[in-house]
Amino acid sequence: MESFLFVFLACSVLHDFTKMAFQVTNTVFKSLNMQQALRKGLMRNASSLSEYTHIIVGAGSAGCVLASRLTEDQDKKVLLLEAGPKDWSWKIHMPAALMYPLDSTTYNWSYSTVPQKHMNNREMYHPRGKVWGGSSSINAMCYVRGHPMDQDRWAKEGAAGWAFADCLPYFKRAENYERGEDEYRGGSGPQHVSRGKTGNILFEKFIEAGEQAGYQRTTDMNGFKQEGFGYMDLTVHKGVRWSTANGYLRRALKRPNLTVESRTLATKILFDGLKAVGVEYEKRGNPRSAYASTEVILSGGAINSPQLLMLSGVGNADDLKELGIPVVHHLPGVGSNLQDHLEFYVQQACTQPITIYKAQWKFPHVMVKVGLQWFLTQTGWGATPHLEAGAFVRSRPGVEHPDIQFHFLPSVVNDHGRVPGDCHAFQVHVGPMRPTSRGNIKLKSKNPKEGPLIDFNYLSTEIDRWEARQSIKLAREVFAQKAFDPYRGREIQPGLEVQTDEQIDEFVRSCGDTAYHPSCTCKMGLETDPMAVVNNKTEVLGMSNLRVVDASIMPSVASGNLNAPTIMIAEKSADIIRGRAPLPQIHVPLWKPETLETDR
Repeated sequence: MESFLFVFLACSVLHDFTKMAFQVTNTVFKSLNMQQALRKGLMRNASSLSEYTHIIVGAGSAGCVLASRLTEDQDKKVLLLEAGPKDWSWKIHMPAALMYPLDSTTYNWSYSTVPQKHMNNREMYHPRGKVWGGSSSINAMCYVRGHPMDQDRWAKEGAAGWAFADCLPYFKRAENYERGEDEYRGGSGPQHVSRGKTGNILFEKFIEAGEQAGYQRTTDMNGFKQEGFGYMDLTVHKGVRWSTANGYLRRALKRPNLTVESRTLATKILFDGLKAVGVEYEKRGNPRSAYASTEVILSGGAINSPQLLMLSGVGNADDLKELGIPVVHHLPGVGSNLQDHLEFYVQQACTQPITIYKAQWKFPHVMVKVGLQWFLTQTGWGATPHLEAGAFVRSRPGVEHPDIQFHFLPSVVNDHGRVPGDCHAFQVHVGPMRPTSRGNIKLKSKNPKEGPLIDFNYLSTEIDRWEARQSIKLAREVFAQKAFDPYRGREIQPGLEVQTDEQIDEFVRSCGDTAYHPSCTCKMGLETDPMAVVNNKTEVLGMSNLRVVDASIMPSVASGNLNAPTIMIAEKSADIIRGRAPLPQIHVPLWKPETLETDR
């Protein structure tokens, strides 16, 4: 395997010399001289302290957006801290190589959960991005806004000013959609969005099978109509992964008022009473500190942001005292309300050799060919994550908007891509979108280098277990349609021996896995809500000069992948932080079923 990696790397070097590499590999990072000062009492053993107006912790999907937007104002001096490295590797930028960073401790926190009681006590792998771009640099690049009713629900849950009409302008401002701007989509933003280009016939057959099963087709899951079967949008631009590092951070690097520190671990927020005044962090084993005259902003995501708050003394006072952490502010919602999407892989053998089965290490000559084509032209099988079609459906009558999502893949993978398939086959990733189970993030110790205790509490409610079971049944029904007759072989997973509800439930417990959408652990809500952590201005309740801006502030998980709504949250928060009036609301017509009495 290593020899083939060297082939790829050699091609990458050749590509650079021929000036055909994407521009990100030619960026020159400027080293800014940091103003040194010593601030008494802020940090023991501090080597130095540098002063900024804003410190952002986390260069992920939200942090890159904030760093770019805030530094548009010349009066702001921003420090962006990222625990991981810069994103130079082809393993990040080649869309089809997504399995590499997904299983890499270099670009990934590689978390695991505590034993999940309702998942056969499995300790489940949970990758999160630790690199420029965060999880937008290691995800599957599916650009899904969720359903408009998600944001309307947030407003009802205490996030005033975050209804869909308030959020749509920011979705549009962020987006550069290759099919052009309209009343729903943006056409000139930093975040490039495109459709897949492989033209594999199985994508269209999946959509046809959905129609044959009684569902409708949608031409734009992020526009007028989310519900139905159709082609997915991807954060890919000209064959390159378009993370928020590519879309936002790189354009800001040339500005003298932005400093980016990589491979730095934030260990504590520094306070003067209840006022955040800076951040303590470690770089190359050396303790450092930086001072923010205006605000500290946490953008570490749904796991790292609550972890840093608790390490700093903000959280449930009883939990903090048990670990010997001095309590700065009792805020019991920190780390609570944890939500995620579970998904299950329904796999079918394919009777024709039209899948991407051979594009794996078992067939090195194919891998080399795919790699060479991508390095030289950014086209071909390497230029897509191959999740080019999907669907949103309702699980049962009475559901207002889709609560089941499908991602279709013309191949099979297992265990987060670490176990490849052994034949030509295809699969659908399917799972419920609005689980009622709630988990939490707690500290394992007061050592910031030790990962937190992550308990998603998956499938703890009966309705969640029913929806998981229903997801399997609906996926099987789609694969049984006439459109797949020329291609359908044996069912690989769950397998024909799995038929009863009890057998399906056991499959779900044994094989279900995260869809990589942790959220809601620093919930946005009213001050009267005991689980709320930030208000609708993203300010931490009861404190000053401290904000959280990332997927953790969602009051409830969005109905779809989380990268797009997280970018939107950061765009909207940037205007709030800059003291700008919000963009005018946009009211657009949205599709609704004629009746909720039928599920399709």
